[in-house]
Amino acid sequence: MTNHSPIKSVLLLGGSGFVGRHVCAKLAQAQVPVTVATRRLTHARAVQTLPLVTLAPLNVHDEVALTRCVADHSAVVNLVAVLHGNQDAFEHAHVQLPEKIARACAAANVRRLVHVSALGAALDAPSMYQRSKARGEAVLQSANLALTVLRPSVVFGAEDQFLNLFARLQRFLPVMPLAGANTRFQPVWVEDLAQGIVNSLLRRTASGERLQVGSDQTFEACGPGVFTLRQLVQLAGRLSGANAGQGRPVLALPAALAQLQATVMEMLPGAPLMSRDNLASLQVDNIATGRLPGLDALGIATAALEAVAPGYLGAGGASGPRSNLLAMRTSAGRF
Repeated sequence: MTNHSPIKSVLLLGGSGFVGRHVCAKLAQAQVPVTVATRRLTHARAVQTLPLVTLAPLNVHDEVALTRCVADHSAVVNLVAVLHGNQDAFEHAHVQLPEKIARACAAANVRRLVHVSALGAALDAPSMYQRSKARGEAVLQSANLALTVLRPSVVFGAEDQFLNLFARLQRFLPVMPLAGANTRFQPVWVEDLAQGIVNSLLRRTASGERLQVGSDQTFEACGPGVFTLRQLVQLAGRLSGANAGQGRPVLALPAALAQLQATVMEMLPGAPLMSRDNLASLQVDNIATGRLPGLDALGIATAALEAVAPGYLGAGGASGPRSNLLAMRTSAGRF
């Protein structure tokens, strides 16, 4: 596919992560050069062999270095986010960084920005994560940018840290103690989210059809199905073959036990499986409001979780990001 877009080069912040790897592959397919800014080059190993992908060693919080990097591109995509932490950590990643990005874009005279936020972002939301995401959006919306914001629900796909986590836990836990068991989600396939980012950036679909995308617009990035957290855990267990394909029994925790569970998990080494802030976010459903356009407005017919998840959770599953990236490397003559 030839690149006929006015976007000639893209700076991708957070490009070495789960979603970023897919965005890189789709930009490469669209023949758009992309620079992946990363503090450690080894973190971007999965995309460094893709055609038209360049790695740039960069601390994105270094505003001087960020501005220099932005200046060499015609658009910026921001995927940087943290799921766990205290108020300062969320403020640093979700508010202060967007402030730096806005200033860097102004200094470099780059106006086009695609920013990935989160479904449920609101100034009065129950969790620090959601409130910080809303403040970050506000920062960018007040800047003089041609801005597109995408708000995804939970993102699934091979190598995700969502369904795969539930599947792994059910291999050795006899029962699944679960906070927020009745909270509803509308999971979106990582391929669809990545294509939405690229389509909004290039203002056309993957097939080349022109899109009517506003200069400052927000989209809710959700899949077609709505599931409770309990249903998602049970689905992951069944597909992964846990408990002879039945999945483990789910024990819905009352509020007090859920709070205790999250507190204990925060004390364990490494990134917590559940934090008190995660628990707070489960107070509200994570589904499309219907008040904003969805991925269909970006030319995407979203895939159902039930059609995709067996390919990577099931015993014979071999599809997903790794195979897609491998296909890209092969077509480029690289391994």
